[in-house]
Amino acid sequence: MFIVFKVFESRRRRRGLAYPPGPRPLPVVGNLFDIPPQYSWKAYAEWAKIYGNHTISLTALGKVIVVLNSYKAAKDLLEKRSGIYSARPSMPFHELMEWGWIVPLSRYDDAWRAKRKILDHGMRPNAAVQYQPMQKMKAHDFLKHLASSPEKFREHITHFQGAIIMSSVYGYDVSEHGDKYLGAANEMNDLGVRTMLPGALFVNDLPILKYLPEWLPGMGFKELARQGRRLADEVRYAPFEFVKNGMHTGTARPSITLANLEQIEDIDSPESARALELIAEASGSLYSAGADTTVSTLASFFLMLAQYPDIQEKAQAEVDAVTRRERLPDYSDRPRLPYIDAICKELLRWRVVTPIGLPHAAMQDDEYNGYFIPKGQCSSTAILHDPSVYPDPETFRPERFLTEDGNVKDDVMLSAVFGFGKRVCPGRHLVDTTLFIFVTSVLSVFTVAKAKDAQGNEIPVDCVSNTSTLISYPEPFKCSITPRDSKAEQLIAGL
Repeated sequence: MFIVFKVFESRRRRRGLAYPPGPRPLPVVGNLFDIPPQYSWKAYAEWAKIYGNHTISLTALGKVIVVLNSYKAAKDLLEKRSGIYSARPSMPFHELMEWGWIVPLSRYDDAWRAKRKILDHGMRPNAAVQYQPMQKMKAHDFLKHLASSPEKFREHITHFQGAIIMSSVYGYDVSEHGDKYLGAANEMNDLGVRTMLPGALFVNDLPILKYLPEWLPGMGFKELARQGRRLADEVRYAPFEFVKNGMHTGTARPSITLANLEQIEDIDSPESARALELIAEASGSLYSAGADTTVSTLASFFLMLAQYPDIQEKAQAEVDAVTRRERLPDYSDRPRLPYIDAICKELLRWRVVTPIGLPHAAMQDDEYNGYFIPKGQCSSTAILHDPSVYPDPETFRPERFLTEDGNVKDDVMLSAVFGFGKRVCPGRHLVDTTLFIFVTSVLSVFTVAKAKDAQGNEIPVDCVSNTSTLISYPEPFKCSITPRDSKAEQLIAGL
């Protein structure tokens, strides 16, 4: 994994310090065409080898991109110097869509701190425990859906993750098909990830385009921005009003939003307007961010099972030894399932959900290892495929996270999956418990294998991921998903 800093180029370098080494840029465009639209971190790794430095730099349209090719550098800057690197860069298109209220994208200011406090309180480890019964129930619903239509496993995954987010944030049960709230969040996320990467929209590199008339060629992004504003308002306010109405009628169910609203003495008073707005924005941020990202990891789990039958068999044996095939797994079983825990950790490492990551911004000029990092923008990418740390990184190997005696071992680098410093993902504890109950539940009753064609030949499964957007997903693939045996069918039927 790498950290990429994207900063406005300064014409004067502080005290004569140079930018980190990197490939020679072309006039005006710099290295814009050297950065591949897919798997860009692989190019960064190669350049790091060429220039013999863990920190390299590129230029693109008058900006400097500083790439940190080590976990140490990421920790040094994003955590130890979090007071400098906790801002977000200006994103002209997101400004047109008025998405500044979204916590992961917003500026580092008092409003962000207030909303982040709301999220951290609602998603802290001891608070997240209360959602485990709901997560278990949603996992059981997923098993029933999977048994009835296994070929739609990716649709079922999306529904499962959306159901957990909507229940924990708003106490709302999503519809089986075409849920209005979940649909708006997914549509908004799709728009966001398609327009954030470098080169996706020229307005992000040339902000002056915002001021040109819409009838000119190439101004189609303005209509897209109107669509983004509509979706953002729907995501921010519609489910929030659902909870408020539930409070008035006495039907609201426990949720992060309800817990925060209950702290306000009179939610209908004008004095409460700002507090309500902060809660709506904090909840909407969690709803929009969480409804999509974990889906990638859950889909990769099925990809792994089809590719590695030996791992599947070993994991099932561990689960069976605990449940005796008489029941489905529970959270209380976790201490006795170290191999399952190792699988969950390796899933996070193997296919990093956001290989490019969300941008950070340096709030002032800085110096690192003798190089100059000017005030401006920066963004993060995957750093968990360094072969010097994880040999043969493309291979799925749970043993990376096990000690010689079979216990789970901590790996501080894995925390990079959720970001660094003050911008670390507030929902990471919910992700952890969601992944555990999902993996154990599926393994207990289903066998996943490669699908076969009409002649009985196995259809190859490719582990390639789509990385043309901010969030990386496994490319569509076919697999066989069947109940393990009659005992498994009975367990599913009893749900």
